[in-house]
Order: sequence, then C-alpha cells, then structure tokens
Amino acid sequence: IDHLASTTAPFIELENLSDVAGAALLGELGVEGSEEELQQASHEFGGHSLALNLLGTYLHDVCERDVRRRNEVSLLESDVEQGGHAKRVMESYEKWFGEGSELPVLRILGLFDRPADSKAVAAVREPPTTPGLTDALQDLSDVKWRQTIAKLRRAGLLAVADPNDPDTLDTHPLVREHFGQQLRDEHAEAWRDGNNRLYEHYRAAAPDLPDTLEEMAPLYAAVAHGCAAGRHQEALDTVYMQRIARREEYYSLKTLGAFSADLAALSEFFDKPWHKPIRALTEADQAWLLNQVGFVLRALGRLTEATEPSLAGLDARIMQESWGNAVTCAINLSELYSIVGNLVRSLEHAEKSVELAGRQEEPVRVKNAHTCLAATSHQMGDVEKAKNLFEKAESIQIEYTHDKPFLYSTSGYQYCDFLIDQAKYGEVQNRATHTVEIAERNIWLLDIALDHLSLGRAYLADMQHEATGDFSRATKHLNHAVDGLLREGSQHHIPRGFLARAALHRLKRDYDRAQRDLEEAVTIAERGGMGLHQADAHLEYARLHLALGEKPEAREHLATAKEMVERMGYHRRDGEVAELEAQLKDN
Repeated sequence: IDHLASTTAPFIELENLSDVAGAALLGELGVEGSEEELQQASHEFGGHSLALNLLGTYLHDVCERDVRRRNEVSLLESDVEQGGHAKRVMESYEKWFGEGSELPVLRILGLFDRPADSKAVAAVREPPTTPGLTDALQDLSDVKWRQTIAKLRRAGLLAVADPNDPDTLDTHPLVREHFGQQLRDEHAEAWRDGNNRLYEHYRAAAPDLPDTLEEMAPLYAAVAHGCAAGRHQEALDTVYMQRIARREEYYSLKTLGAFSADLAALSEFFDKPWHKPIRALTEADQAWLLNQVGFVLRALGRLTEATEPSLAGLDARIMQESWGNAVTCAINLSELYSIVGNLVRSLEHAEKSVELAGRQEEPVRVKNAHTCLAATSHQMGDVEKAKNLFEKAESIQIEYTHDKPFLYSTSGYQYCDFLIDQAKYGEVQNRATHTVEIAERNIWLLDIALDHLSLGRAYLADMQHEATGDFSRATKHLNHAVDGLLREGSQHHIPRGFLARAALHRLKRDYDRAQRDLEEAVTIAERGGMGLHQADAHLEYARLHLALGEKPEAREHLATAKEMVERMGYHRRDGEVAELEAQLKDN
C-alpha cells in the first residue's frame, strides 16, 4: 500500500519512547523502583512500547513488581499470555522472507543480548559454515550483505544505523528473543556453534586482566556465550574467576563496584535464578555460586532474594565439610539478617561462624568470625561482650599480619562504629587515618568510603563534645563517604552515609539538606527492608523535628523508632531513645 501513503493510508513514524516516558509507562503498569532504575529499564529495552508493556506486565505478575528483576523476564512468554501479537508478527515476516539471507541475519542477532558489533558478527559468519545458521551467508557478497541489512531496516526489524557506529546491528528485544529461541529449539547445534564462536571472540577481545568496566565488557559477554555453548565450567574458571574476579581479589566487586554486571554473569550459571546452579559445575563451585549470589543480591539491596541462596550455600559447605568456606557463608548470613533487623537470627549465624571457624586453622576466617559476632553483640547492646570479641579479633590479626596493628576493611569499620558509641573519638580518628591508607593503596572502594565515614562521624561527635563549632573536617569526610558509597554501590551501606550526613546538616542548622539526606536514606532502607537503618532514620527524624520545634512530628517518629528498637532487640539504641524521650518531656 506504499502508493497510498500520501492519500488514504498515511504513513506515521512512531518513535520509540524516551527513557522518561518509558519509566512512566512502567510505573503505570505497577512496576516499582526508583525513577533512575525505571528509566534504565526503559533504556535497556530500547524504549520499545510493546516490549515495555510486556516487561511491565511480567514484572507485575511474576516478579513482585520489582524492576530490578528484569533480567528474569521472558518477553515471549508474556506475549503469549497476552494473545501472542508479537509472535504472529514474527511468523508473518518469516513467511515473507522465505529462506533468503534475511532470516539467517535475524538468527545471528538472536545469539546476542545486546547490539551486535561488526567484528562479533564476522566471527559468526567466518568459514566453515554453520548449518542452520550461516548456510545462506557464506557466498554473500558485501553488496548483497548491505542490501539485506537495508531491507531488514526498511521492514523495521533492524534499528536504524547509529551514525557513530554504522556497522553495529541492533533490533527489537522481541525480535532478538524470538529468533534466538527458534535457533535454540530447532537448530541446537547451530545455537551451540554460534555461541561458541562468540565465546572465543569475546574472551580474546579483552585485555588479559582488564582494569575498567568498559574493558571488562567483552569478558562478561564471553561468560554469557560460553554458558550458552555449554562450557559452563570453563567460563566460570578461566573467564569469571580468573579474569573478572581475579580469584580472591574479587576485583570487579571491590575495585569496580560492578555488582549488577556480576549478578548478570552469575545468573548464567543457574538453571533457575537463584535456586539451582547448573549441575555441570563441581559441587564446590555450586556451593560457592549460591553464597556469592547471596552476597551480590545483598549488596544490590535485594535482601529477601539473597536469603534462600545464602542458606543453601551454607548447608552445602557444611555437607562438604568445607569449614573455611562455611565460615564465610555463616558470616554473610549473619550480616544479612542484621541489616533486615532480625538480630536473633543474626546472632545465631554469628555464633555458628565462630563454631565453624574452630574446625579449621585459617586465622583470617577466625578473625572475621569473631568480628561478626562482636558486631552483632554491639547491635544488641551487649557492650562488654562486643568489646572482648573485637579485641580478640584484633589480636588474632596482629599475630598473622604483624604490620597491621588495627582491624581494617569492614571489620575495622565495625570496630570504629563500636568505639564511637563508647566516645573513643580520638582512637577512631587514629585508626581510620591508618586504615584508609591501606584501602586507598589497594583501591578498595567500599573500605575507602567506610573509613571516611568513620572519620566524619568521629570528627562530628568530637566537635559536639568539645563544642568547637568547626564542622570542616566532618563535612569533608562525610561528603567523601557519601560519594564513595554511591560510587561503590552496596545498597545496604549507602544509608549509613546519608544518615550521618543528615545529622551533620541538622547540627549546622541546614535543615533542608538534612531532610533530603534523610529521604534518600529512607527510600533505600524501606525498599530493601533494612530494619536497622529504618529505625535509625526515625530517630534522626525525631531529632530533626525537635530542632525545628515540631514536637508532635518528633514524638511520632520517636514512637515508631522505639517500637522497632524493642521488636528487633536493637538495644544499642536504648540510650538514644531514652534521651529523646527526656528531651521531649522537658520541652
């Protein structure tokens, strides 16, 4: 009907949705998440309105409305449930194209979960022929290839060329998923061979040990294609562990803060996220995967999802009598339950970590277990027990390191957190000044941020105690802490920075900024179900409203905080609750 385009069949170009409009559409469909995350989801799905409708419906019905679970979405499954509109369109195009060169191009794009760069496409097309995939492309001239691409673009099955990268091919997510599934179901050998070629291509395309997330991207792609080709064990050992994580260094997480990218890569090793690892892996690797996924989900603020794989990982390690790894699993579970506010379960797993640590001779694990139990004891208000355990942990560390006289990394932050409550501000300043040098030397993003948080809180508390009125050092370190925590990305740590800086703004009588920081903390804490942070936020809200002379609001927040403190056994805050009650009574 092209000849009627200017009369009875007008042609109207429907542009893809902007990131903002796509986010609004997802919100209307009941999908929950921050505005930034909703816009990112819209961007990832190319602003395609049909894809976003299917995505939103699937997330609402299957994934508890959580936009962060979009990697679990099957657009085709959702499309079938809504009448199969997209599937019928794909089948119509297949009949139209027949067995020419167009369908093989679409099948090649079905191998990708991202735009296909020209070198990767060439790796799939190079001889020898892959039956069922590249048969019709082997003798295709460059002119015929360009004509095929142009035809697919005119049909709307390929995105328009990017002026900055004209040879890269991209298509609608539904097109990619449809032809990928078709290739996998009807030409299994071609699916494996195509992914195998891409695995070899991408792992060779990256530096041996990439330093940046951009340089790391081909390795993440290699993991996906290696797993699709059935090479799970090799992809885990030689690509993820050796080159992405750098073994015990965990470079991608500790230095790059690449939690989302790592989670996507780890998902490739599961039959069903996050319950059943691929059986082709060794039992030890399956147990490691469960714990690692729990750790990454926790960092992303997905605490409910993190519990099941973490528990399964601990059970597997105990069954394997891998005591050192079991210690780490128990510590991760204790910290997870602590963040949620289930301090009884946190204590149970902290004590379990100490018991398991006694079954092996690794001093690092013993130290970590004692620190974990100390931190939980601190939250529960058992000051003497926490003090003894922190001191024991530090003595163990000194024995095996000699050159590190203070607990450092997360253990060091937990000890400093305890010491601030004991008004040992000068000691915290001394410790954190020393340990931040270790963190900066190793480029440990989280540790750097937490050390600045310790310093900022210590300087702020010291300033209050001495009544000097000099906020400069506290401001410098707390700003550095918040920026660092946001950059590193561990969601369960970020509220700590905002809460501390909110207190700084309150004391400086910058109430608007205090309010904004509190809102940021509460948004993250409520969405992740972080009970302790929520209680701390209500306490700080009570202080803020009291400073503003808004007593009814202060009493309301205090009542909520008091109920949470009592219910969770968060007795570390008992004194603060009593102090605020006294202030409100006096006023």
